[in-house]
Parts: sequence; structure tokens; C-alpha cells
Amino acid sequence: MPTDVLMPQMGESIAEGTIVRWVKNVGDSVERDEPLFEISTDKVDAEIPSPVAGVLAHIRADVGETVPVNSIVAVIRHEGEALSTELPPVEVASPTAPVEDDASGQAMTRPRSRSVASTRHLSPLVRRLAAEHGIDTACVTGSGEGGRVTRADVLAYVAHRESGASDSDGGAEAEPSVGEYTEPLSVMRRRIADRMMTSRRTAAHVHTVFDVDFSRIAARRASASGATRTAGYLAYIAKAVSDALVATPVVNASLNGDRVVHQGRVNLGIAVALEWGLIVPVIKGVESLSIKDIDAAIVDLSTRARTKQLSPDEVEGGTFTITNPGVFGSVFGLPIINQPQSAILCVGVIEKRPVVVDDAVVARLRSYLTLGFDHRLIDGAVADQFMAHLRDTLEERSL
Repeated sequence: MPTDVLMPQMGESIAEGTIVRWVKNVGDSVERDEPLFEISTDKVDAEIPSPVAGVLAHIRADVGETVPVNSIVAVIRHEGEALSTELPPVEVASPTAPVEDDASGQAMTRPRSRSVASTRHLSPLVRRLAAEHGIDTACVTGSGEGGRVTRADVLAYVAHRESGASDSDGGAEAEPSVGEYTEPLSVMRRRIADRMMTSRRTAAHVHTVFDVDFSRIAARRASASGATRTAGYLAYIAKAVSDALVATPVVNASLNGDRVVHQGRVNLGIAVALEWGLIVPVIKGVESLSIKDIDAAIVDLSTRARTKQLSPDEVEGGTFTITNPGVFGSVFGLPIINQPQSAILCVGVIEKRPVVVDDAVVARLRSYLTLGFDHRLIDGAVADQFMAHLRDTLEERSL
């Protein structure tokens, strides 16, 4: 018999997911565990595999639509199997308004400017969004199957309305600039925007910058063997950060109201830039890992982040975050703290620069490391002690 495909629950706290893309179309064959569709949640973006092999018979949730977990989003039938019942077709309202009489008593119809989807086929989320924003969905152009109004349609309508734009100006449509277009923010971009604004409103951001010599680390990498030889600079930095957090544990703590939460482990978040946004997978218990282990974890998590294979627990529980815009050539940055953490380290480009050593100008491999910290919990002296420990570890201490 046909198999219902459900919106999965990607973590205990996740109640819904948004369809980002259907990998398969209706009528396509699909193998068990083959990617069927992509979703975006409050935690991660993920590819969802097919639960069975067969043919995709129906798609019940459009791209851009947000549906509760365990809702049916598709139906798969086995090869050669006919569906016992067909899904009811989506009803679309007539493109013309009801018949009216003109001034002469003649019957006439008033054409509408757009095709309107029946409100009976709106999802609960779309109805809730429309009610929250005071929107008559009859005024929204539906992009879903059969003209169905989706979550993305409502959000685009809201953005268009709040921008002050209108469909007409003195009876003539406004002419957009060449190349100009609008689109709703993706789920991930909305999530990033909300978290960054929340962090700005919550934490008292202060930054301190240290200039660090990486010549010793470069020499150690050159003389190492095996996996340690190929380990990236970021793995060495992560290990040194872990040591500095153990030495200054308040930087690894967080605030919960008027209470300080001291962490028992160092769980490092490593920011990974994606083509569609940013995600911060977490390496747990870094204080007990070797540089080789840390490097392997960075490679694994960043690779699976880019292929949408992370699980929600792999982006939770971080106590400190490292962001590395230096790989793109950035000299240094002033990062925003990843709440509810209290500090974040920004790694600038590691490059040769002229410096004075024993009264001589020489070229040395250096980088600017910036600590962004929450002054509500961490004083400047403590932040600089942390950074001095980090610098000295990279320049002088064994790792």
C-alpha cells in the first residue's frame, strides 16, 4: 500500500520545518534512503531521505511552505501499485468576480488582477500568518500548486506592503530599476538576522585585538608527520583556545538572568560559511582532544554542514565560538557573540608581514586575533589575560 512521507522532527525542540526544495518530482522513481526533499528548521538545513523505494505519487507541501512535524508532505507508491484513492484536487477561485449589474442594468463581470486560491486549502500556518498581519489572502498571488498561497507568498506580500510599494501609481504600474527584484528572506537568513539582533540587544559587546606570530606553528607543521602535518592552522588555534579557556574559565561561562553558568567542558563552535548562509557546528570536549582529532572534527563537521548532513545536536551546546574570515582575506573583524555564549574569537588572515625583531625588520607569519566579549560578565583585564594566554601558547608553549 502507499507510504505517507512525514515531516521529520529534527530535534526535541523543533516543531515544524520548511520545504526548501523537492529533489524528486511527481512520477519520479526513488530508492530507499535516496534524497527526496530538503527542509530548513530553526536548527539546521537537511536533506531528507525517502523512507521506501517506489514512485513519488503526490506532493502535499509546496516549496516555501512550513508544516508541523509528523504532517504528511508526500505519498510514495510501490512500482506497479495503483493508489486506491486520489487526493482531492486543489480548488482555485474563478479569475473573475461575481456577476454584478452596471448602471444600465446589464449584467457584467469585473475582472480581477490576479488568480486567487481558495482559503479552504490554506495551511494552518499560512492562515495564522495572514491573521497576524491583517492580510486578506484573496489579495495574495499564490505560487503553490493550483494557485495555493504559501508561507513564502504571505511573507513576500508583507515585505512588499511594508516597503511602501504599491501596484499602481496614478493608474500606472511602477517601473522597477534594471535588474531590480525582490524575494523573501530564506529561513536560515531570518534565523541569522533574529539571533544577531538579539545578541546585539542582549550583550554589552567589547572587542580586543592581539597580533600573534605563527612562525613557530608553521615550523611545527612543516616538521610534523602523518595527520598532524596536514592539520590546518585552525586546529592549532582551537587547541590553544581550549587551553586558554581552561586557564580563564569565566570566558567559557554564560549568563542566565542574574546567575553565572560555569561550564564543565569546552565545546567549541566553528563557524562554517555556506553558499546560502552560515552555520556553527560544535566540537564537544575539545579540552581532551589532540590537534589531529580537532582537525578531523573540523573537516568532518564543515563537510557535512555543506552537504546538509548535520543533526540538530551537532549545532547545540557550544560554550565558545571561533569564526575564521581570514580564509577569505579579511585582516581582522569585530564579531557578534553567539548567544548564550559570552565570547567569540575572530581569526584574521595568516600572512607574512614586516615586523621588528632585534632591531631588524624581518618578514614573519602573523595574524590579528580579535576577541569579542560580553562586558556584563567579562572585564577587559580578564579578556586580555585570556588573549595573552592564547598568544603565548601559539608562540611559545607546547600544544
